[in-house]
Amino acid sequence: MNRMLKLSSSLLVLAAVCGAMGSAQAADLQAAPVYTKAPVVEAWNPWMIRVRALGVLPDAGGSTVNVAGVPALSSPNSGLKISNTVVPELDISYFFTKNIAAELILGVTRHSISGTGTLDGLNVGKAWLLPPTLTLQYHFTDFGAFKPYVGAGVNYTVFFSQSASNQVFNGLAVTNLHISNQWGAAVQFGFDYMLDRHWGLNVDVKKLWLQPNYSATVNGAIPITGRANIDPWLVGAGVTYKF
Repeated sequence: MNRMLKLSSSLLVLAAVCGAMGSAQAADLQAAPVYTKAPVVEAWNPWMIRVRALGVLPDAGGSTVNVAGVPALSSPNSGLKISNTVVPELDISYFFTKNIAAELILGVTRHSISGTGTLDGLNVGKAWLLPPTLTLQYHFTDFGAFKPYVGAGVNYTVFFSQSASNQVFNGLAVTNLHISNQWGAAVQFGFDYMLDRHWGLNVDVKKLWLQPNYSATVNGAIPITGRANIDPWLVGAGVTYKF
């Protein structure tokens, strides 16, 4: 009888211990922390490049021509005309913030120069232009894939490979030509339409105020001086890549 009582007591103690352990394990399981994987955040890259087809459209109205000793050929009775051209162009942009960026455009253009007014029909010559332009831009980011921007900055144009035509017209021929390098102001507006995170389409318009001084010689003896109001519009369209 005593043995049965002892056995029953032992079983009760064992059951109580097991129950306590089960409750503790259940409490531990309920209190166990739940870990979730943090979302992957792609690093922001500040660089962007664009490749465009660029139309360079000079507005040479108001250019001056001063012919020493020949008042009839001097301004305002004569002027200059500068040809349009289409060239490939590369620009590189760096974003300081999501909205503020700096853009540098790189490209070269070749233009023909001819006379107007009393010099109409006179082939003056040709020149290559290297017009790097740096602008500071503000990009609007509240329109989804459509991202318009405006900018303003400075241009420095280098004239190289300049050549006089040496073609006789009405007894006149330009035998020497020199155009001075020139600083100018620039404004722009445009937009990117992003097709995905990296690729997009771009349209861009810039206006440059470029009015270099020039000198030339006619018939190897008559000096000409003046100012060429090139003042081009730069109209471009192309592809954007955002790193």
